Amino acid sequence: MRRAQDGDHAAYRMVLRAMVPAIRRIAARRIFDEALVEDAVQDTLMTIHRLRHTYDPSRPLMPWVGAIAATRAIDVLRRSGRTRRFEIVDDEAMAAAPDNAADPAETWGNEREVALLLGRLPHRQRMMVEMVKLKEMSLDDAAAASRTSVSAVKSLLHRALARLREDGNA
Repeated sequence: MRRAQDGDHAAYRMVLRAMVPAIRRIAARRIFDEALVEDAVQDTLMTIHRLRHTYDPSRPLMPWVGAIAATRAIDVLRRSGRTRRFEIVDDEAMAAAPDNAADPAETWGNEREVALLLGRLPHRQRMMVEMVKLKEMSLDDAAAASRTSVSAVKSLLHRALARLREDGNA
């Protein structure tokens, strides 16, 4: 990498090729969709290209690469909706597992209770709780959907949760 920073294009290609398997393993530990793993690998390589001047040659290379790869994997998951669920089917385990299905009346009662609590909140606070906590939107996505800043989303969410805590303790 030191030679690559000095402008040696062959060394740069060689170091990037050598990094790809490690980057792929790091991404695959966090992401279970192969297409998203490849997105994370590409994002990582682009970030390394953009930030290669920040690498300190007196330090080990792989911890620097690993930190970038882990961050990019998380970013890819966030962009993909972060709520993607993957189902693993194990028929034997399913047959042996006790049936702990919730009572429909209990589920309805919980939903009503949540609706009553949210109904006590001002509109914008309720909207933030619904988007970030119930719909599991990222702060960035909630800010874009509500046409506010991320800091405004955080503030509204903080106030809403504080108020819900107060109401729960009252």
